[in-house]
Amino acid sequence: MGLIRLKIRELADERGWTLKEVSERSGLNYSTVKNYVQREAMTMTDYTALLKLARAFDVSIEELVEVLEE
Repeated sequence: MGLIRLKIRELADERGWTLKEVSERSGLNYSTVKNYVQREAMTMTDYTALLKLARAFDVSIEELVEVLEE
């Protein structure tokens, strides 16, 4: 199984957003956003959350997700 990392911090920093703003703009709980940012690598995540985050940042899912290991 592969490992991924979500580029939430980088995308938020580019826009000058706090994690709280990311939470509000995406409709995800702050704790969920914070958890994703703190994790160095994940094997699985919620597709709906990915979609909400990508829409909030106005990027594709491919731009949001960094593949660490396939």
